[in-house]
Amino acid sequence: MASVILERSRKKRLEQGHPWVYASEVASVDGDPQPGGLVDVLNHQGRYLGTGYYNPASQIRVRILARNPLAAMDTAFFAGRLESCLRHRQRFLPGADAYRLVYGEADFLPGLIIDRFGEVLVVQLLTLGMDKCRDQIVQALVEVVAPRGIYERSDVSVRELEGLEQRTGVLYGECPRRITVSENGLKVIVDIEEGQKTGYFFDQRENRASIAPLIQGWGGRSGITLQEVAAEDGTVQTLPVNKSGKPVTFPYWDGATVLECFAHTGSFTLHACKYGAKKVTCLDVSAHAIESAKANVELNGFSDRVEFVVDDAFAFLRNQVKGLEERSERATGKMDAKPGAKPASKTDTAKPMTAGGGRTWDVVILDPPAFAKTKSAVAGACRGYKDINLHGMKLVNEGGYLVTASCSYHMQPQLFLDTIAEAAKDAGKVLRLIEWRAAGKDHPQILGVDEGHYLKFAIFEVRSK
Repeated sequence: MASVILERSRKKRLEQGHPWVYASEVASVDGDPQPGGLVDVLNHQGRYLGTGYYNPASQIRVRILARNPLAAMDTAFFAGRLESCLRHRQRFLPGADAYRLVYGEADFLPGLIIDRFGEVLVVQLLTLGMDKCRDQIVQALVEVVAPRGIYERSDVSVRELEGLEQRTGVLYGECPRRITVSENGLKVIVDIEEGQKTGYFFDQRENRASIAPLIQGWGGRSGITLQEVAAEDGTVQTLPVNKSGKPVTFPYWDGATVLECFAHTGSFTLHACKYGAKKVTCLDVSAHAIESAKANVELNGFSDRVEFVVDDAFAFLRNQVKGLEERSERATGKMDAKPGAKPASKTDTAKPMTAGGGRTWDVVILDPPAFAKTKSAVAGACRGYKDINLHGMKLVNEGGYLVTASCSYHMQPQLFLDTIAEAAKDAGKVLRLIEWRAAGKDHPQILGVDEGHYLKFAIFEVRSK
């Protein structure tokens, strides 16, 4: 087998468990390795470090598959790795019919993503090494999982960095476009052909469930209390009663009002409704996404409590804040004076409001797509995260909750927190961090491989200064 010999002065990342060898770390190549084929990786002294697949066209020259000599990436090799992946999911997600079965490097199969949707598997082959093993991967999946169908969603731009074209299509069996699966007791329709990525984002499963404590306990703000009420037959019942002394019949009287931005399939909306939300606003810029969310809401019987909005989240949040500020100005009768400006002038309340917003919610959820896909995009991403979080927290009712996430790896955890802190300062808010989470159990993380630690998820209580 051909060998790749590493530079003497390189960082010892491989020895610490990292699976990538960059082109700049390669001192020489011994033999004639085939693109996508296996090579042994040696340090400058000739000591064996691992075996991986090689791509001379990629900046990641070698991706390590094994720390012991490996003869071939054949069906037996993939079957063994897939059995290990399956055992992990069965242990930590017992009874689940939908999850990420293979998570690339973290499952010791770099460049391979496999999501399970019931009896159908969706595969992404991100690298040349995995692309050349398409048939072996399919055979191993049939052997280990016995799916009804296998569909490929290798329509991602990262393949172009490997010298590969994007491709999609059925690899095995029958693959219906839409599949209904379950998550945390909810039904979700997944579009494996047109949905984002592989059709659904499993990494937030546990995070979506974590909003349960936020959704109830809001009736008191409306003056509703539980009281003993005598019925006509003389029996006494404990019922919710409003300020006028009348019993409240609406079953979700104690639920929160919730805004979910960047809704995609409406997954947080579904969970909010399940946990007892009074009313949920489900927003996404994509009409296709909102149609998917509508179908999921209808499937779970929540249509009476959800309103759908097709709009840009940035514009929507700003408009709501603008309306809120304009209403405040009208209530006080004068425009707020900025530092150094002339004394505040009176507001002409006879004029119609220019902003159409002004709504607030008990819980605001922000789960945007990645704003920083490269290191050079971090500065712009910070502005984007600050913008949505600043406006989002302004729309949270006093003592309510901001649920916010970032799936940008380059947006490091401390930078994300610092950005939110800056937003809170500018918004005049005090935030209490209630929960801090990462991706779920089907997205394990290898210590030392920072690239896998991409998801940040936080719940903040929002108070005014």
